[in-house]
Amino acid sequence: MENSRVSLMFKAVAVAAIGLTATLVMLVQDPSDTVLGGGYPELWRKAGLAGAPTRAAACILTGVLLLAMGWLYRLLFAPLELLRGVDEVGYIAEDGRSRAQAANEVRRRRKTGELPPVYPNGWYRILDSHMLERGDVKSVTVLGQQVAVFRGQDGKAYVVDAYCPHLGANLAVGGRVVGGCIECPFHGWQFRGADGKCVKIPYADKVPEFAKVRCWPSCEINGQVLVWFHCDGLEPSWRVPEQSEITRGEWVYRGRTEHFINAHIEEIPENAADIAHLAHLHTPGIVSGVDLRYTNSKTWEFIRHDWKVEWKPEPEPNKHCSQMLVKHALTVFGRHWPLLDLDVLARQVGPGVVFLLFEHRFLGRGVIMHCVTPVEPLLQCVSHTIFYQSTIPPLVPKFILRAECIQFERDVMIWNNKTYISKPMLVKEDSAIQKHRRWFSQFYSENSPRLRYQHDTLDF
Repeated sequence: MENSRVSLMFKAVAVAAIGLTATLVMLVQDPSDTVLGGGYPELWRKAGLAGAPTRAAACILTGVLLLAMGWLYRLLFAPLELLRGVDEVGYIAEDGRSRAQAANEVRRRRKTGELPPVYPNGWYRILDSHMLERGDVKSVTVLGQQVAVFRGQDGKAYVVDAYCPHLGANLAVGGRVVGGCIECPFHGWQFRGADGKCVKIPYADKVPEFAKVRCWPSCEINGQVLVWFHCDGLEPSWRVPEQSEITRGEWVYRGRTEHFINAHIEEIPENAADIAHLAHLHTPGIVSGVDLRYTNSKTWEFIRHDWKVEWKPEPEPNKHCSQMLVKHALTVFGRHWPLLDLDVLARQVGPGVVFLLFEHRFLGRGVIMHCVTPVEPLLQCVSHTIFYQSTIPPLVPKFILRAECIQFERDVMIWNNKTYISKPMLVKEDSAIQKHRRWFSQFYSENSPRLRYQHDTLDF
């Protein structure tokens, strides 16, 4: 709501500025008209061009001012949204190749290793709530399947299989919302979002009892729509907790980032237990960028991040949760800056949702919802959605999200080019990695799907 008010205010100011400038342009006279007593050649006057240079200058100035206002609005008020493509981050394009070609080559040649099951049981983010307005229908790929996500006229979000069981039309491509149902664009069959049952066939006298589409268990919480997956079709055994500050509107949406990772899903949360990598990969300052070939450049070595980390699983009844406690400090030219010390609690809930809770004595409090959703066996969609205190200037959480994005993209370059090793060569200081793997194994069942083969061609 706050963002909407600011946006409306900015639009009103812009419209007023355009109207005022247009009036001035119509009324303004060039100073030379009065100072020089006529000023313009007779030909200009006959052509009606008297005062044209002044009007042109006024138009140019107005355009520059509007562009500057737009830039300032985006910087100060608009949410930060960085949506990276599949091949945009983590690949080195050399010898005249494009990033897409480099990504495809890496995927073809990389050894997959002896992989765990590819789709753990748990809750997964489908999309953010603000992306689904009342009456909207979205097509989403999740866990190797196409689903249709729609918001009924009752305001509730529903997730069903995308393909109509009648003749296979995609409900999310041209389908429309009718009440709490989604209507197939092909023949007008209507399926109820709550249970998937077909409630209307326009040309049939009776709807068969067996006519239904699969309905996915879903929930909407913390500004996100999530679905439950279990390989055996079991009902949810735990829930994603509510962040009450988001529900009450005390923490508001300030932006999101989105990346696609070409790796097994377990590689990503395992980073929390890989404490040693922080000191090596994430110590260089964020100003040194994300390309690992240059992050240790001497140019930027005067800025360093220091990390103290502890990972531990939670006991019953929250054995599906784990915690990573992070203490961050920044040194510039070897001098510690206490003002930029930051404590972060990263609480993982199941295989696909992490709450990154920030607390700073001056910069306020907030959370980044870090969500990992399998798109296909070795392709993960990772989103970071930040909610922050509404009383804190938006520039603060946007900077935090941008800094997190830079550090995360360093990991992306590792994940996109590595192989999974089922029996890694570890030292005693790596003991948390094995503990994490044992903890994560609870999300696999006997029938959890495994990768049976690897495609030879995966083009982006």
